[in-house]
Amino acid sequence: MPGFEWLDKEEQKIVNEVMQRGILFRYDMPLGVGKYVPEFEKAFAASVGARYALAVTSGTSALKVALTGLGLGPGDEVIVPGFTFVATWETVFDCGAVPVFAEVDQTLCLDPADVEKKISERTRCIVPVHMMGAQARVKEIKAIADRHGIPVLEDTAQAAGASLEGKALGTFGACGTFSLDAVKTITTGEGGMVVTDDEALYQNMSEYSDHGHDHKPVGRGNEGRRFIGMNFRMMELQGALGLVQLGKLPAMVARMRSIKSALKEALARVPGLTFRQIPDPEGDSATFVSWFLPTPEAAGRMAEILAEHGAGPVAWGKNTWHAYHNWEHLHAGATVVKSGWPFVRPEGRLSYPPDALPQTTALLHRCLSWQVMLGWDQARLQKMTEAINKVAVEF
Repeated sequence: MPGFEWLDKEEQKIVNEVMQRGILFRYDMPLGVGKYVPEFEKAFAASVGARYALAVTSGTSALKVALTGLGLGPGDEVIVPGFTFVATWETVFDCGAVPVFAEVDQTLCLDPADVEKKISERTRCIVPVHMMGAQARVKEIKAIADRHGIPVLEDTAQAAGASLEGKALGTFGACGTFSLDAVKTITTGEGGMVVTDDEALYQNMSEYSDHGHDHKPVGRGNEGRRFIGMNFRMMELQGALGLVQLGKLPAMVARMRSIKSALKEALARVPGLTFRQIPDPEGDSATFVSWFLPTPEAAGRMAEILAEHGAGPVAWGKNTWHAYHNWEHLHAGATVVKSGWPFVRPEGRLSYPPDALPQTTALLHRCLSWQVMLGWDQARLQKMTEAINKVAVEF
């Protein structure tokens, strides 16, 4: 999966070009104006079929910029899945809003039925996360959201290069966010992107991410300010890396799809094993291969056998960064803020009991995955197939 596996002379060359040019800042300064970040934004927007793309410092800041651009704040609720990276809901708290956790289904993404149940009069946004490179049921979720007049923000951090029925993920909702960190399919080391077709939303996000500068061409520091902002600007070195990595994305996805297909063929021989549901297999970016066993015990035993033979999978029931039931700091309401914010509020203390999402917890305890690596060769795949065969014999 990680684009760092394919870092080579192309990235070195373009980084040297940035250094020779001597301009590291994306906006107009005495030395000149940046070009690589704007070019990266333009290319990224074109690659997903969006009108606008805004490059920022991380996938987390992309979420914060998008939520703020949508006007989220205290008193608002945001529906998020119980299986995601913690940034999805951390940024909701950081806006002053309240994350409301919903179940995932066998897509390992938001369950539309539970989303409908979790909507309240305070719901102001729904955030489907396209986990592990494949699609959430975003069309169903969008239809629910539209009936209630609620915007959808797609967290596409893990699904660059993925699509649903030919339409790029991240472009179904009001906006979509992407991560470009060190372990993502395309990487700028750290970095993120927000895409949208909404000009007013883009303008809000663009200005907020740059301390409120309205970016009118009157010279840096002389622009007007409609509102306060923060600093989430991407720098030129990252933009240059992103341009090269984006050009490699189609080949990366093709490579991962080939590897995943071979592994699924071998895994299908294991009795009782079922694969994660993917709404559109042809649009899967194939960054992970994921499957379920009939019981948590069977999943645990399979994980042990695979690990014994050098092919240990991710056991999501035990994962501490992505599984709701293992977010001990969330359950405890732990914060460095002396007032207890964001858990202690005028209306009372927020409560997130670890047993609140039984469907998600049960699914994750039966679920195993491999992250597909671009560098896996035939020898590696043969070793993994032999490990699978050991499981098949025992099961």
